Amino acid sequence: MEEVLNNGVVVTAAGWIREILFLVLGNETLVDIFMKFVGIGAAIGVILTAAIVLTYAERKVCALIQVRLGPNRVGGRFGVLQPIADMLKLLSKEDIIPLGCDRIVWALSPMLLFIPSALVYAFFPFDKGAIFADVNVGIFLLLAISSQSVLPFLMGGYASNNKYAYIGGMRTVAQMLSYEAPMVFSLLGIVMISGSLKMSDIVAAQGEHVWFVFLQPIAFVIFLITATAETNRTPFDLVEDESEIVAGPFTEYSGMRWALFFLAEYANLLSVSILATTFFLGGWQGPFLPGVVWFWLKVLVMVFVFMWFRWTFPRTRIDQMLAFSWKVLLPLAIVNMMFTGIGVYLYRWM
Repeated sequence: MEEVLNNGVVVTAAGWIREILFLVLGNETLVDIFMKFVGIGAAIGVILTAAIVLTYAERKVCALIQVRLGPNRVGGRFGVLQPIADMLKLLSKEDIIPLGCDRIVWALSPMLLFIPSALVYAFFPFDKGAIFADVNVGIFLLLAISSQSVLPFLMGGYASNNKYAYIGGMRTVAQMLSYEAPMVFSLLGIVMISGSLKMSDIVAAQGEHVWFVFLQPIAFVIFLITATAETNRTPFDLVEDESEIVAGPFTEYSGMRWALFFLAEYANLLSVSILATTFFLGGWQGPFLPGVVWFWLKVLVMVFVFMWFRWTFPRTRIDQMLAFSWKVLLPLAIVNMMFTGIGVYLYRWM
């Protein structure tokens, strides 16, 4: 048991699977190829499971904060059947293609949106040594891939041949590009302190007790706000503002095509919670318990925080939201980065 805790539960489990596969296949190359598919399947399994679990958790958090009775009554005992009912409903809904739309672009939009949402999981350190792609420019690649989700929103809105969907797609571009800038600047302070763009190095630089949330509290607050906007959740869910643009770029989608947008939203919710855990809360590090347990405990706390935001704050106006990003968050993130650089320079000079 002590060896498992030292090496990481996930890494040890992967080693056991690799040994079993080698006994069955007898070829190291085939084992490597098979392990790649095992990793891909594990990542997709996490995303699909998260979508089911988080929809259930969202209803419970909503019921707790807003004193709603429905989520505590519908769906059998404790409402556990409601996510299953939602899944069956989406699978059985008719796939309606709007007249006059660009069918190829319209069909590609939900699929292309899910791809970057899933790819970013390759850069997350789930446990000690448990990371699919621990590259030297991990943060750079992660931000570059996640920023590609802007294009599918615009594609879906433009190709739908619907003015409300088109307006929603344009608002998506404005919102996500506006909040990506302060998010990047908020993370640069962490890069300065850790001295690396590598995800595992950032976790290792924090140790068990000195988390970056204590060294970078302003950056943490900026990250929470910008991550909420990037995932299109209240109070920044102007992408899907029902009172103004019906359902934004999703207006003309139904059934499983709409479900892919929905799945990408919860995949992004989980990914920003993992990012907050990795960058600010020490990642998998913690006393006594295995690293993977600490990792998911911290992630679940962050998921609750983002859900708490959604069911607490009212929706903002589009002009207020954009002005807040460019006039408040971005200058604050730049000032925080500047003082962090000065502090790192003085610390190393002394």
